[in-house]
Parts: sequence; C-alpha cells; structure tokens
Amino acid sequence: MTTEIRTAVFPVAGRGTRFLPATKASPKEMLPIVDKPLIQYAAEEALAAGARKLVFITGSSKRAIEDHFDTDRELEEALEEQGKEDLLKQLKDIVPSWASCIYIRQPSPLGLGHAVWCAKPVVGNEPFFVHLADDLIDAATPCLKQMADVYAERGGSVLGVETVPRTETDKYGIVATEEREGRVSRIKQIVEKPRPQNAPSTLAVVGRYVLSPTIFEKLERTGRGAGGEIQLTDAIADLLAEEPVYAYEFEGKRYDCGSKLGYLQATVEFGLKHESLGEQFREYLIGLTSNVAQR
Repeated sequence: MTTEIRTAVFPVAGRGTRFLPATKASPKEMLPIVDKPLIQYAAEEALAAGARKLVFITGSSKRAIEDHFDTDRELEEALEEQGKEDLLKQLKDIVPSWASCIYIRQPSPLGLGHAVWCAKPVVGNEPFFVHLADDLIDAATPCLKQMADVYAERGGSVLGVETVPRTETDKYGIVATEEREGRVSRIKQIVEKPRPQNAPSTLAVVGRYVLSPTIFEKLERTGRGAGGEIQLTDAIADLLAEEPVYAYEFEGKRYDCGSKLGYLQATVEFGLKHESLGEQFREYLIGLTSNVAQR
C-alpha cells in the first residue's frame, strides 16, 4: 500500500444548528475567520499536506461550498479591469490548477461514519485524510502534514488528539493508549462520547484523521451507535483488532469553531495575526479594554 496520501475527505453535510439563524441558508463551513471561510482553511491544510483530490461530502443547502471553490470568470474579469491584482491572485489560488474538487451528496444525515463511507468510490484502496472544518488548528506545520509524516514512519491509521477537561469527555471520541513515544502512542481503546465517570482517559479525537482504506470494510458493518448515527469511532474500534491505530498529540492550537465561543476566539486571534489588519485591530482592542476597565 502506498504511503502517499492524495485524497482528503471533508464531511460538510451537517446543518450547523448551533449557529442558527446565521446558518439557515449558508453552510456553517462558510463562516469566515477574518477574510476566509472555515472550509478554505481546511482545504489549504489538506493541500499543504500533499492532498490532490478534495472530496466534499455535502447535504442540502451546501451549494455555497461548491460555488466558493468554483471559478467565477465574471468576478475575475472585473477585478482584472479594476487593477486589483492581489485580490485576483487570491481568488485564483483558492484551488491550485493541479488539485481537483469532488462533491458527493450524503443522501441521509446518518452520521460521520456514513459520511466517510460515502467517499469510498473516490478514495479507493489508499490511505486518506478526514478533516472536520469545525476544528481550526493554527500550527507552524499544518496538522495534517504532521500526521502524514507519522503515517509514513509508522503505517497504520493516525488520529489527531489533545487532552480535554474530564467534564467534556461526552463531547468527543476518547482514546486509551499504550506508553507514549514523543507525541505518538498506539491506541488500545476508543469510545464515543463517554460520560466523564466512564471515560478511559481525557485524550480526545479532535477532527483530524489519517485512515487506512480498511476502515471502509468496518463502516459497512457498523450499526447505528451514539445518537442513532453510524459513528466513525465505532468503526475505528473494530479496526484496532486488525491494524495499528495511533494517537498523535499534534503541535498547534485548536479552536473549536463549532461553538460560538471558540469561533469568536479564533476570529480575534487570527485577526491579531492578520498581515494587513493585525496592528490596527490590536490597537482597537487595547482601546476597547481600557474603556471597559474605566466604566
């Protein structure tokens, strides 16, 4: 089996109910962090990790994602006529010419495991990335690139993990591992959203996966689990019996943009780092906090 990872799968069929009414007609993945939508950050991370095929598992009301990655000749011509070369370059660079976008409709909202299974005809018999755009990770080396390097060295599937408060284990897939070597440890157990008192650890899977194609065989036999959905976690639990699966404690800072607080935190911190806006935004925040303190 090749160690090159050429395909990234983005499950984007969810309705984003926590952000209603903003997501009533627009996908949550199109929510912007400063001047780029979450799904573009996700695509850029996958491309930087070596992906060439971007596979979006979509649902109803997700047409805006397709439009975002499509070419808009009329807009490009208008920017060219106006001499806005920087903006024109940004548009053309959203998807490089050597990469392709593929859209697959998930017929029913049957969970993350089912969404990943829908990508089987495109992925084939190769390892692949799964990226959840809600989890924005700011890292010097893109998180998926870090994980691809672990896969190349170790083989076997790799899950991105971080430690969470025990009170929040019921929001994540939680893993128990063998002794850690650096940032990598072999997983011996994985449980979907356990109650804090039942969680085998506080090490949570946070939206980044490198998966062996064997996962498709497991997903075909996986019944409905937590929440009445086909859980990717349950299929990974079955995979553990046949192949090594590793937990990788990635380098970088994660923002849970599926929550309003995490989304606001990401907006502020990415705004402060923005090349052209950062300093002005910093001055504004300093003034704002000074005024609040004086009230």
